[in-house]
Amino acid sequence: MRLGGRSSKLSRVQATLASNALAAIGIETQFVPITTQGDRDRTSSLRAIGGQGVFVRAVESALLDGEIDVAVHSAKDVPPLIADGTTLAAYLARGDVRDALVSRDGVGLLDLPPGAKVGTGSRRRAAQLWRLRPDLEIGDIRGNVDTRLGLVERGDYDAVIVAAVGLQRLGCAPSELMPIDLMMPSPGQGALVIQCRAADADRIAMANHAPTAQAVSAERAMLRALGAGCSLPLAAIGGMRSGEILLIGRLLSADGSERVEVQRSGSIPAAVGREVAETLLERGGRQLMDADAQS
Repeated sequence: MRLGGRSSKLSRVQATLASNALAAIGIETQFVPITTQGDRDRTSSLRAIGGQGVFVRAVESALLDGEIDVAVHSAKDVPPLIADGTTLAAYLARGDVRDALVSRDGVGLLDLPPGAKVGTGSRRRAAQLWRLRPDLEIGDIRGNVDTRLGLVERGDYDAVIVAAVGLQRLGCAPSELMPIDLMMPSPGQGALVIQCRAADADRIAMANHAPTAQAVSAERAMLRALGAGCSLPLAAIGGMRSGEILLIGRLLSADGSERVEVQRSGSIPAAVGREVAETLLERGGRQLMDADAQS
């Protein structure tokens, strides 16, 4: 089968992981690199060029057009609604969900100098950084992991925040791994998912890692229930505990000064995610969304 994915160095590593998982169930693959709009435009903010789905749409189009048979994505890049006629058939075992700080002097977040310049392309990371260190100057950056690390090496930034799993898959070391309670990850962070046409779903599903699928499906259900109009910094982490899904959701104001957090558990991912989203809105999230829309 032709396996499509982004053409970056990290994406190729992730494609190898997907290829190995498919080989384990008897499916051999050939990698087909695809350049997305997010790869072509590395200067505009993600919000300006289409938000979360900007790294997925071109790969989905290739899948629907028959240019590839399966696609691999970072689950955090997949928007709440995917293309009709396709399905997220298999999640691979989840890697590290944490964010990582890489600093020029090898120090952690709290040891950065006053007013340090920190780079990130994520509103979620920026809001949580400002909540911890209101003095920081946050720069909106784009590009692959090597590009972001280069900003620190050249001295353009004192530090950058990236996904820990990306560093690990490329063999790079962080200056600090951020605790989840301080820097909660994006829904789906650390997980890879294989998308295919609906007709191939049963075959591909043999590669599915059920605990990861349960947790990430709950996180995505929360994202979906909050609606496409939610542009606020949003974080979530799901996991299995005593046979049930435990999901924590966090919604923040853009500057991190306000935060709403909810924890729920249950056996059905969609129901747990929806309950967390509804409770977030009831406890102040709707007011945060309205204020953000007016700003």
